Amino acid sequence: MDTYYWNEYSPALGRHMELKRYGHAGRPFLFIPCQNGHFYDFENFHMNDVFYPWIESGKCMVFAVDTIDEETWSNTGADPEWRIQRHEAWMSFLVNEIAPFIRDQANQLNGWTGWPGIISFGCSLGATHAANLFFRYPKVFDGMLALSGIYTASYGFGDYMSETVYRNSAVDFLAGMPSDHPYIQEYNRGKGIMVVGQGPWEVPDTTLRIRDICQEKNIGIWVDVWGHDVAHDWDWWYQQVDYHLPHLLG
Repeated sequence: MDTYYWNEYSPALGRHMELKRYGHAGRPFLFIPCQNGHFYDFENFHMNDVFYPWIESGKCMVFAVDTIDEETWSNTGADPEWRIQRHEAWMSFLVNEIAPFIRDQANQLNGWTGWPGIISFGCSLGATHAANLFFRYPKVFDGMLALSGIYTASYGFGDYMSETVYRNSAVDFLAGMPSDHPYIQEYNRGKGIMVVGQGPWEVPDTTLRIRDICQEKNIGIWVDVWGHDVAHDWDWWYQQVDYHLPHLLG
């Protein structure tokens, strides 16, 4: 498997951030690790093995990035407005620094031109972030695979609410989105998949709420609810990725 590692300074965050590419061609994925995670979790937790056939065949490549959750969603003792603004700086890093970089890499390696859409992908809190990228920036992220996320910002910010928190709480901003909002057409041009189990450690409530909202607003997201034996764990996420990759890349 072809890989390449970068460690570059981020103006949005004011520090160096690490990134690793897996693959040599195909549709680009942005992998966001689980809570407090790092780019190397894609490999350390063996998700690269699940993607291996698709990466080796040139169907896709994965860009794995660091989170800053320890400063933001997990840092519950700090000022919530500072934390959400810091999180928003990380989102700016992903959208304005990493996404153009991925575009250039995808174009160069595939011989493409233009703006290839990026598929956001994550599990647990990584899924929360992946969903926010897809729903907030559908012209950049035209695909999503979100596994076992919690899609309300109250998970990290409790009762605190501001305009920026609202923008990072998919259950809230999708519920408040007008049914004729132009983003809905963008969502329906892409491929968005949200998966949740009903077994140990899973919290399906917000996924089910998003399913209902999308039905009400004619948003064609595939919300796939797995059984009561399906736990919030890597072994199940491997199976869900293996099941859904053909749809995303078909």
